[in-house]
Amino acid sequence: MKRPTITDIAREAGVSKGAVSYALNGRPGVSEATRHRITAIARELGWAPNETARALSGGRAGAVGMVLDRPADVLGVEPLFLALLTGIQRELGPASLILQVAPDHATELEVYRRWHGERRADGVLLTGPRRDDDRIAELLRIGLPAVALGGPLGRPGVPSVRVDDAAAVGEVLGYLAALGHRRVAWVAGPAVLVQTRVRAEAFAAAAERLGLPAARTVHTDHSAEAGAGATTRLLAAARPPTALLFDTDVLAVAGLAALRERGLAVPGDVSVVAWDDSVLCRLVRPALTAVRRPVAEFGALAVSVLRDLLTGGDAGDVRTAPPALITRGSTGPARPAP
Repeated sequence: MKRPTITDIAREAGVSKGAVSYALNGRPGVSEATRHRITAIARELGWAPNETARALSGGRAGAVGMVLDRPADVLGVEPLFLALLTGIQRELGPASLILQVAPDHATELEVYRRWHGERRADGVLLTGPRRDDDRIAELLRIGLPAVALGGPLGRPGVPSVRVDDAAAVGEVLGYLAALGHRRVAWVAGPAVLVQTRVRAEAFAAAAERLGLPAARTVHTDHSAEAGAGATTRLLAAARPPTALLFDTDVLAVAGLAALRERGLAVPGDVSVVAWDDSVLCRLVRPALTAVRRPVAEFGALAVSVLRDLLTGGDAGDVRTAPPALITRGSTGPARPAP
């Protein structure tokens, strides 16, 4: 159910939102009779104070910032991004979220400095944590609280929220191996990202455990063009893969198109698995087998950890519910070896 708001209480009580705020926060400005009536209505509606908003309103800005490090045209086609925002905003409630796209690393650092200097953000959600990430050192230097979306980072003062990608990678490879696939390739994201490193290391470990010496990883950016290009190059090998695992839903859809252009059947010739299940995975044909992660929960947890960090609570690394492998028509038994 939708969380009751001050607007709902004001409508039910027939008073202004300001009067509701005065009554619920114990401030003067309303009569005692009105205060009792408003608090009674609030209890009936099941209203509770939003602790995130309270934590933020105690600061100077009442806002959380997030800099997006991907091109706007890439973000515009990623359902994952919308799910993430849904979870973030749900936990923020009436507090504000400031979004900005940074075209390069230097600009991103300057945004953080400006937000802190102008007191525009009480804290930030750090996207795309990287190996030896100098953004963390800068955020600690200027004193801007931050929570990393992804990890683990192992950096005191900057907790992270993460999904158990390593376990999910093992599940995917085990599933493909059970279908008879021995040549599996991972079309991964940029090697500099922490999440890419975690997945790539898990992929290599699972391949060794399952006896898949031909398994390999190739790195791309997250654009559709890169996904199609990587797929084409993999298929040009003397012994091409019989199964492809893609780092995002957008990469997987682009790879599916590249397979069709070469006249290959999915899953008859090549099986395809996407990371991060989305509406794109369900709409294409065949529908894509995909790893479903709790992305909205991921965003909400990040805000919750940042709230704890701002209020001096125990703000350590946290992990979401585990991902789930959703099997659909894009995967099937490996074709017989020539």
